[in-house]
Amino acid sequence: MERENILVLDFGGQYNQLIARRVRECHVYCEVHSSDMEISKIREMSPKGIILTGGPNSVYDPSSPHADQELFSLGIPVLGICYGAQILAWQLGGKVATAPVSEYGKTETTVDTTKGLFKNWSGTSVAWMSHTDYIETAPEGFEVTGHTADCPVAAMQDESKGYYAVQFHPEVVHTDEGKKLFDNFVFDICGCKGDWQMTSFIETTVAAIKEKVGDGKVLLGLSGGVDSSVAAALLSKAIGKQLTCVFVDHGLLRKNESEEVESVFGNNGLFELNFVKADASAHFYSRLSGITEPEQKRKIIGAEFINVFESEAKKIGAVDFLAQGTIYPDVIESGLGKSATIKSHHNVGGLPEHVNFKEIIEPLRMLFKDEVREVGLELGLPPYLVYRQPFPGPGLGIRIIGEVTSEKVRIVQEADAIYRAEIDKAAKEWSAEAGDRTLPPWMPSQYYAALTNLRSVGVMGDGRTYDYAVALRAVITSDFMTATAAPIPWEILNHAADRIVNEVKGVNRVLYDCTSKPPATIELE
Repeated sequence: MERENILVLDFGGQYNQLIARRVRECHVYCEVHSSDMEISKIREMSPKGIILTGGPNSVYDPSSPHADQELFSLGIPVLGICYGAQILAWQLGGKVATAPVSEYGKTETTVDTTKGLFKNWSGTSVAWMSHTDYIETAPEGFEVTGHTADCPVAAMQDESKGYYAVQFHPEVVHTDEGKKLFDNFVFDICGCKGDWQMTSFIETTVAAIKEKVGDGKVLLGLSGGVDSSVAAALLSKAIGKQLTCVFVDHGLLRKNESEEVESVFGNNGLFELNFVKADASAHFYSRLSGITEPEQKRKIIGAEFINVFESEAKKIGAVDFLAQGTIYPDVIESGLGKSATIKSHHNVGGLPEHVNFKEIIEPLRMLFKDEVREVGLELGLPPYLVYRQPFPGPGLGIRIIGEVTSEKVRIVQEADAIYRAEIDKAAKEWSAEAGDRTLPPWMPSQYYAALTNLRSVGVMGDGRTYDYAVALRAVITSDFMTATAAPIPWEILNHAADRIVNEVKGVNRVLYDCTSKPPATIELE
């Protein structure tokens, strides 16, 4: 049976992967491709609907990306969002110009609830705007279905041809009724059934891996995080002992994590695969000595991972493929395609020229973190690992501001273990008092301790200290593309801070990071 799908064409905005996520929340498969995807490829894909994303350009600039004009004659419903809405207007004969008043942030928006895209909406609600251009005149045949105080065409449609456009961003949580818009577009307008599940993803991906790998051998760098662990389980299901997992203990892991990973994936673990542990901590510390710039640290750690993989590959014989646990947020933040680079990830961007592998395999590249966890549970990974705190590939190397040393690693490992333990303990106590298994409203999606490069004066006992400040970070997010600082109760933070200062040698001050994403990122570096 042919799988129904929605195609997202990427024009370079930072929220593009969120659109795919919203569609998949409707249990409809969705892929994001570049805006210059060939029409022949689109026909082959046979999508039920096409979504044009936002982007940073002006449509009237000749150098800006535009849609292939043939796209509008395929007979497939098209939804334009922000820049995508302006593309629809501009290329179909309307007028786009610099707005007299730019709109950014939460904006009261009025829509026509008699139109299919806004079924079950309130007449007026908050939507998230982010634009300096606007649609001044809708194309012939279009009717205006939404407006704001400063934007006369906040939404428009030509229902007879299947064209729909919104100037705001329904994909972000700040648009109150954005989910309804995607439901209406995917089900009512595109006619999707919504029968795609994670079991379907696993079956399709396993089959694709078997076909690609054949009788070849695959090497996976097992970092100890959720993503690489789920990738290992998925590859194991597909090719078994053709997979070798190299677990690189680079000395930048969380406290006790090395032992935990080996218990699941080692020779007496849960999965059929070859497990190799490489203790490379001294090597990594040596390479990072004197390095303080975040991007340089990331690149060094990423390159050394590849080098260790190559070294281990030579020991085990010919290896045909390198597998990685890349997920969607990694891809978009690394600026692949048309989007701006926010920070590089060691597991995206392709292979250095000297690496002796034929090709790279990234079985989770199309998934968000919560979807990765769902796959992990389906594959039989233990819940404690599936719900482990997210952990970046460069590890504590980017949770230590400035130069990385073994002493700094010790400090952040111990502080992080205390902080996470206090959060977990408080959450369990809250749930017990509530009499159910629900989590407290302040429960963060990710929480960790980092080591700043700030040293300050303190007093311990009768003596003066001059030690480091630890930063505590906790965020609430559904997709890790946007996040808000978690409102951890003061008594929990206070108790964690007391324990860290009293129990971790070298720390005399604890700070709490209360910045959202954006403007900050979830990791400090």
